[in-house]
Amino acid sequence: QVQLVESGGGLVQPGGSLRLSCAASGSIFSIYAMGWYRQAPGRQRELVAVISSGDSTNYAHSVNGRFTISKDNAKNTVYLQMNSLKHKDTAVYYCNINGPGYTYWGQGNQVTVSS
Repeated sequence: QVQLVESGGGLVQPGGSLRLSCAASGSIFSIYAMGWYRQAPGRQRELVAVISSGDSTNYAHSVNGRFTISKDNAKNTVYLQMNSLKHKDTAVYYCNINGPGYTYWGQGNQVTVSS
């Protein structure tokens, strides 16, 4: 049984920083990519950032230059460093891991940017 456990969300003022972590436990093999998605109230879930097994990265235009995705293969953990946070970054953030025939989601972690 694979489980993704997220941590690091919370309340931050505009311009502040947060770091999200997502640790995967269980039998995971041949990971294609690890990523972060977010869903704001009344909106569809959207891709924030993704990192491939070969370490190539891709970001949503709205976070490019402010967010950085990274991973630790030995720990099956993916991180999202979020800097210069804005009100519009407020959402529930979900991590995702996918591979051949599978995709797993974290439980979701609330990030609120407010003064």
